[in-house]
Amino acid sequence: MAFNIGLSGLRAATSDLNVTGNNIANAGTAGFKQSRAEFADVYAASVLGTGKNAQGSGVALGDVSQLFNQGNINYTQNALDLAINGNGFFQTSNNGEISYTRAGYFGTDRNGYIVNNFGYRLQGYGIDGNGNVQNGVVSDLQIQTSNQAPKATTEVAQKFNLNSTTKAPTNTPFDPSDPTTYTSSTSVNIYDSQGNAHVMTQYFINNSDPAATPPVTNNWTMAVLVDGRNPSNPASTDPHTTNLLFNADGSLNTAGMAAGGELNYDPATGLMNLDDWVPAVSDGGTPANWSSNGATANAGGISVDIRGSTQYSSAFAVNSISQDGYTTGQLAGLEIDDTGVIFARYTNGQSKVQGQVILANFANVQGLTPVGKTGWVQSFESGEPVVGTPRSGTLGALQAGALEDSNVELSDQLVNLIVAQRNYQANAKTIQTEDAVTQTIINLR
Repeated sequence: MAFNIGLSGLRAATSDLNVTGNNIANAGTAGFKQSRAEFADVYAASVLGTGKNAQGSGVALGDVSQLFNQGNINYTQNALDLAINGNGFFQTSNNGEISYTRAGYFGTDRNGYIVNNFGYRLQGYGIDGNGNVQNGVVSDLQIQTSNQAPKATTEVAQKFNLNSTTKAPTNTPFDPSDPTTYTSSTSVNIYDSQGNAHVMTQYFINNSDPAATPPVTNNWTMAVLVDGRNPSNPASTDPHTTNLLFNADGSLNTAGMAAGGELNYDPATGLMNLDDWVPAVSDGGTPANWSSNGATANAGGISVDIRGSTQYSSAFAVNSISQDGYTTGQLAGLEIDDTGVIFARYTNGQSKVQGQVILANFANVQGLTPVGKTGWVQSFESGEPVVGTPRSGTLGALQAGALEDSNVELSDQLVNLIVAQRNYQANAKTIQTEDAVTQTIINLR
């Protein structure tokens, strides 16, 4: 009996050493989760059970369980390195074979798919033709590396202040090259269908004349040129013009301004529309000849929104300005937020959603089957995966440019080595003692 008990103890101590050694070996493995050997005592039993004074029969390895507590987050220089802070696993596919991992070594392959260091493709929600994330449709995440197509400008939105104390220009007629013929000006880039940038310049001319009968107040002219040319006729330098009226409190009088005109003003909305712009290019001659560059403007024209502009007794200032067109862009980099949304940044300053990383969790993570390469697969004991986006439900957040370190605590493991070694020696001593006792019996005469 003592031989078998001691032998079971040796086996148990060996298993403990193996588990501890594996933990130590993977102390530097990203996403690794340490294991522990769990032992149980053994008693001989018959059909009717054991006696109340039964002697033990040794020890058995009950289970080797993994501890899925959080590892430290270690920041790297790779934007596609991902760490999970909280619950969940990355879902990867190896030609359709699904596995789960906490190791976030990711990059792109030659086809733009996001893959880990073993070539397994990261799973997530892709995008449709309009760039919207397709929630619930799990697929291989792929980065579109092609150039971003240009977009023609459809809207220009501005808020500015015209100085009410400025005097009307003394020199007429309007000449964009002569600052004495206008009061102030501002410019913004607009884009045609091919992504060519053009400069739309607005000139503001104060028409106020308190000495007139009746007095003219709060009245301005806005002249618009594109690339210094007439928007609809590049051969001409005559601007498109419209009158701007302001109320006594300095706010823009959108209802009182005349409808239509060269900028197609709509009093009902307070918006103007540059709907006859012809994108042009110069031949570089002296004098220069301007003609259509072969591109087109937005089919619906360019909405010009100056609502919110004012005429106060302060210096001319453009408080805000924006337009929604852009030129073509090349992929410059990737960013992933803490909810897993992947953004592609382009050289034209634009960004585009490329997809969203998903995470999977299980009712019993201890039931997952380890398959090596810091991965696990689903088993009957683990249950079905619960899939969602990071930060949803009980799933953790993503940290881009970082990796989760192994959760192995080396000091604990080194102490475990000492304990396992002592246990091995003690059980070997049990066998040695039983051998001595047996030898004594054999030597009886």
